[in-house]
Amino acid sequence: MCHLPVGIEHKAYWAVKVINMKSEACGEQRKFQLQELEELRLDSYDSAMMYKEKTKLWHDRNLRTKELRIGQKVLLFQSKLKLMSGKLKSKWIGPFTIVALRANGAVELRGSDPNSNSFLVNYHRVKLFRDSSELCVVEEISLRMPALSSI
Repeated sequence: MCHLPVGIEHKAYWAVKVINMKSEACGEQRKFQLQELEELRLDSYDSAMMYKEKTKLWHDRNLRTKELRIGQKVLLFQSKLKLMSGKLKSKWIGPFTIVALRANGAVELRGSDPNSNSFLVNYHRVKLFRDSSELCVVEEISLRMPALSSI
């Protein structure tokens, strides 16, 4: 018989004995770790709630209401485009002219052709059309070199 299994069994018994001697200290350390973990969880929950409140306030402050008037030109969101491929294809079609505004949020539009039929769409599917002349307003500022006086 070889003494090797006895030696391995003795080392295993010694390891279990040493670990079990510190079981109370390990239990306290584990409780402390669980308490720290609970505190971290609560802190992260609080910080997530504060972040959510701040972002909501920021978005609410930066909201702009659409001021649509009869006769304005608008673009219409084409929601049926989901089936078509092409990432760079515009989802806005138009321009259309506003014919009437309804109290329930519907907007009556007519195409650029005067003989086209008018149709109703939801208020949220419409955004203002800006002509290229509005976008290219350039302000010219003349710059002069200051006159240097001799001392």
